[in-house]
Amino acid sequence: MYVAAHQFDVSEDKDTNLQQIRKAVHSAAEAGARLAVLPEAAMVAFEAGRERIRTAAEPMDGPFVTGLRELSKETGTAVIVGVHEPSGQDRVYNTNVVVDDGELVAAYRKLHLYDALGNQESEHVTPGSDTPPVVHIDGMKIGVLTCYDLRFPEVFRVLVDAGAEAITISAAWVRGLYKEEHWNTLLRARAIENTTWIVASGEVGPRNSGNSQVIDPFGVIVAGAGEETTTCYAHVEAERVRTVRAKLPSLEHRRYSVVMH
Repeated sequence: MYVAAHQFDVSEDKDTNLQQIRKAVHSAAEAGARLAVLPEAAMVAFEAGRERIRTAAEPMDGPFVTGLRELSKETGTAVIVGVHEPSGQDRVYNTNVVVDDGELVAAYRKLHLYDALGNQESEHVTPGSDTPPVVHIDGMKIGVLTCYDLRFPEVFRVLVDAGAEAITISAAWVRGLYKEEHWNTLLRARAIENTTWIVASGEVGPRNSGNSQVIDPFGVIVAGAGEETTTCYAHVEAERVRTVRAKLPSLEHRRYSVVMH
């Protein structure tokens, strides 16, 4: 499968962001990509503030996700991207949606909230409670995670145990001391320890560091981007997963299992 990891500077305006997503996915489709992965919270930038995010949030049948569904139908390209969804409280869910062929395939509400390093995501976001999904696209099993989840290796194990051959990460990775090093190191570590593909999209801009990447199951970075608005492309193959796991059967050697609580 040919995949695209697109990064852009998310604005405070929903229509502007949807148009940017449309442009990126159409370009990815023209390049032959079957799947496009885009940043976390691409409906409205976190910098817009709690009240703007809350009022901008939409249900899954709202115009933003409907537009994404139509986009996937138009282009024949599946899309994974972050939105904000009302949570029934004075907060929202940070939700990653998967759309394909005009349908909403899955919606993942971010489990791990970024209450660290001076940030307090839980002030305006309600954590999800469901196990992250594994979706099937063109015969590949793809797990879906969001940003801060990257720091929790057990959730990757849960997805691998559910059959994931690739795991996507939509992020708005905040800049800071050592933060880019953490992003790069953890992405490769998750690929290596799970012998799985990683397709990561990171928002760019003054707050966020970008550095979208596609990493193979042996930890090789096969495509990457810097800090500008751009798209990186790579072929992601289930056969590569099988080959690496045959040579490096570390998953079979585990002595511990992971159970969600």
